[in-house]
Amino acid sequence: MLTLKKKERRYSAAHMLLAALGGGMMALATAAVLLWVVLGPYALALVESWGLIQSQFVGEYDPDRVVDAALEGMVAGTEDRWSYYLNAEAYAAQRERRENSFVGVGVTVEPLEGEGLRILAVYEGAPAYEAGLTAGEVIVAVDGVDLAEKTLEEGTALVQGKEGTTLILTVRGTDGEEREVELRRERVENISVTYQLLEGGVGYIQVKNFYTHSADQVQAAVEDLQGQGAGALVFDMRNNGGGYVSELTQMLDHLLPEGPIFRSETRGGRETVTDSDESGVELPMATLVNADTYSAAEFFAAQLQESVGAPIVGEETSGKGYSQQAIPLPNGGALNLSTGRYRTGAGESLVGTGVRLDERVELDEEDRRALSAGLLEPQEDAQLQAALKLLG
Repeated sequence: MLTLKKKERRYSAAHMLLAALGGGMMALATAAVLLWVVLGPYALALVESWGLIQSQFVGEYDPDRVVDAALEGMVAGTEDRWSYYLNAEAYAAQRERRENSFVGVGVTVEPLEGEGLRILAVYEGAPAYEAGLTAGEVIVAVDGVDLAEKTLEEGTALVQGKEGTTLILTVRGTDGEEREVELRRERVENISVTYQLLEGGVGYIQVKNFYTHSADQVQAAVEDLQGQGAGALVFDMRNNGGGYVSELTQMLDHLLPEGPIFRSETRGGRETVTDSDESGVELPMATLVNADTYSAAEFFAAQLQESVGAPIVGEETSGKGYSQQAIPLPNGGALNLSTGRYRTGAGESLVGTGVRLDERVELDEEDRRALSAGLLEPQEDAQLQAALKLLG
């Protein structure tokens, strides 16, 4: 009969624990070295600072605010005026807005220093429209919170909220009197393109942004105006903040003849060229711009001018030439980071120069506000009238 001799234990539990700890320390050391090699001392300084705040700071603090402030500061340090950080709430609102559909009360606003948010436009059919709010009025408080010292982002965040919830706006009318208005937040569909056939057979197309479905709306507008007998087209890109490159190039492809219409270049120098096919719209065209014509909107004007000689009328534009990518972060926020340079089909950059105006025409302050509110009649619009004269 065979018997097996019991094997003696060579290591105690304490030995095993020490070995495990040693292995863990080795792994941490290896990870630290890899972080140093891959990320460098800058990233490690940020990680260490966060660890010190968590382990040694004696005061009370909001971890989300600390991280948001750090990320905002990091992007600001690039000194790129087109890159920015969005916290989780702002990023969710941006994604919604770029679908040309959002939850809110249906107003476009601008900050009025020391007073609140001035209403620039009211969406027809939206809660604000039904409640009688009009352009030129000022929202001075939301649910009793004074907006006088709030930023645009802070003020709009108070107006925004969950669909179906209510809020009370304190509104100062154009007569100086204040009133309280109770509204219900609802989903508002943003029509990004409006158009009409003007006297003389010129089709007028106002493009408000380059977000989802805007290219399809422009194409439908052009086709409808052609069906009505339009002999020329004026594209209004004033107060247009831009949007998606894909919507921009789709619009240009539909309008322009064969040839390059967009060039982009990565940090590594790889260039991508987008071409229009041979079909296009064979009508004289012109574009209206102003100081708030931005990004894809000013590029649209520049490319129409370059490809078919379409005149540009209005004011100097922003001069943007970097494209941004929204990069989601683990905290729910995102970096909107400049990741590419872009130029026209012929290789011209708009950085620092903006578009080349064929005729400079400025609106007075009253007409600017009427334009923003959608109340400037064509016959009173000096920029539009100048473009019509150029089209002959």
